[in-house]
Amino acid sequence: MDPDVPLVVPEVNASAAADRPKGIISNPNCTTLSMIVAVGALHRRYGVEELVVASYQAASGAGQAGIDTLQAQTQKVAASGEAVGTRTGDLRAIVGDLGPFPAPLALNVIPWAGSLKDDGWSSEELKVRNESRKILGLPDLPVSATCVRVPVVTTHSLAVHARFSREVDAVEARMLLASSPGVVLVDDPAAGEFPTPNDVVGTDPTWVGRVRRSLDDPTVLELFVCGDNLRKGAALNTAQIAEVVAADL
Repeated sequence: MDPDVPLVVPEVNASAAADRPKGIISNPNCTTLSMIVAVGALHRRYGVEELVVASYQAASGAGQAGIDTLQAQTQKVAASGEAVGTRTGDLRAIVGDLGPFPAPLALNVIPWAGSLKDDGWSSEELKVRNESRKILGLPDLPVSATCVRVPVVTTHSLAVHARFSREVDAVEARMLLASSPGVVLVDDPAAGEFPTPNDVVGTDPTWVGRVRRSLDDPTVLELFVCGDNLRKGAALNTAQIAEVVAADL
């Protein structure tokens, strides 16, 4: 990432848009954007010190080819009339073309998104690490991500393990998230209420649920986040950046 090009999420670091030496502002990766609005809100209160993230990324993150491949594979599985997924390799034999994915996506999950980088990390995983650091203004923040492709058309989800500099309170954290711009809290497991990609797709906010304090560390919160990777994850954030810049003109 170019140090002279700000990476802006208006709900988190809108002021960064004012410092643009090259006259350029960059939009973060859709995976990072799906979680950083919620993490930023918690950071302002508790001071984040570490993030461990597992992403569950939709087929649309691989473009139209990803969507087409998932739909074609799903149709082939449905038309096969077989009990697919009961024998090693049976899914590969039925779906045929893998499209942009290294393995079948229908009825499956793939522990890989992006391109190969040093030491076995993927480009998507490094983007979550590097972009989170830059957006939050914490260049040494420990961030570890595992990016997984799942058979969802649109909307990325993330399971977030966030450690903070002070003890956290889950009730307070829920209230904070519920009142934060760009965040919708849906968190009532007893009633079966929490974000899912299909409930979130086509909406703008970051949806958060399953907020709970770690059983082993009072400074850690666990949460589940969903965000439409084509809206806030791309188009909406760009429009919001333009509004921030226009307000200063």
